[in-house]
Formats: sequence, C-alpha cells, structure tokens
Amino acid sequence: MDEKAAGLILRLRSLSDSSLLIHWLTADRGRLATAAKGAKRAKSPFRGKLDLLFEANFSFRRSRHSDIHVLTEVVLRDTHAVMRKDIVRLRLMAYATRFIEQATEPESPMAGIHAILTTLLAHLANAPCRPALVYALEMKLLNELGLSPPLNESLLNDSTIELLGQLSVLGWVEITHLSPTNAQVRAMKEYLHGFLIYHLGRLPKGRDALLAG
Repeated sequence: MDEKAAGLILRLRSLSDSSLLIHWLTADRGRLATAAKGAKRAKSPFRGKLDLLFEANFSFRRSRHSDIHVLTEVVLRDTHAVMRKDIVRLRLMAYATRFIEQATEPESPMAGIHAILTTLLAHLANAPCRPALVYALEMKLLNELGLSPPLNESLLNDSTIELLGQLSVLGWVEITHLSPTNAQVRAMKEYLHGFLIYHLGRLPKGRDALLAG
C-alpha cells in the first residue's frame, strides 16, 4: 500500500539512465529517500516536478529490502524559483542540508527541523542572505537536536551571549533587524565553529564559503 507524505527535496541525483534518486525532508518521517523510476523520460508523470528545494505532496511504496523507496506520485506545491537566482541563498540551503544530513538519522521524525527549513525558505523568497541567518540557523538546529550551546559557561561576553540567545528564538524577519558589532560577529563565528566540530565531529561543508569575508 502506498504511503503519503509532504516534503522538501534536499538532494537529487541520477540513479540510472532514466531514473532519479530523491532525498526528501518531511516533518513526520524525517529524511526519506525515494527512487523516481523513469523520471528522466520525456513522458514521465514526474517531469517538471522534481528539483532541488521543490516542495510537494508525494506518495511512495516502501521497500522491504532497502532504505530507498519507490516514488509513485508527486503533487507539486512550490518550486522556490527565486532561490535559483542567488548563489548565496543556494549556499545557505546547501549548508543547511549538509548540517542536517550529518547530524540526523534517516527516517526519524523531525517536525521542528522541517519547520526551520521551510520557514527559512519562505523568508529568503523576499530577503537577502545575511551572516546572521547562518548563526541563527546553527543555533536553531542545535537547539532542536538537543545540543543547545551552554552559553553561560562560555567565555563570551554578556552582549554576545544575549545575541546568540536571540538568534535561537527570534523569527527570521526579526533576526534581520539585529545589528551585531564586528566583534560580536567574530566571537559568534569562532565559538560556533569550535562547538560544531566538538559535537558533530567535523564542520558541515560550506560554512567557510558562506562566511567568507
């Protein structure tokens, strides 16, 4: 029997000459992999419905032998087309994808993480990417993963501790109205750099490119 879900496409790649492997982020099933058989064919029902950061309702048939399930239907909800016009926005979402893939297990519910990414996508439709969004994304994801940084035990000054606390709870629009000093930016960058390496084993790829300069 087919199962139904709603998700965001985090990653896709060729599975064969005619098929695609789609990695979804869903709220109730977490990260889910599906094979879209025949998706590259001109008359495929999946044609035009599968691409990076597309949101859709989809159906799949669960595999008994692997963690790659069979995609059976896709109803497209949003393509987030504006993302393809700005390399910095794409880098931020690619970083978020790598972070989540590194820090989570497949097919575990993650409603909070799904909400973080989908609301960030909605925000980026009308706003540029700023460094504060990177630090806010990291703080929000760490909190959701149960890895909230012990800020009061750090060597950060009170104003930077307060700022990181705000980044972890404020909405994306409110975050863009914050005005951190250069010293606070440097302190946040260095503190979270070390914290991520310590707790995740290595820094998720793409952070340095996002924060260059």
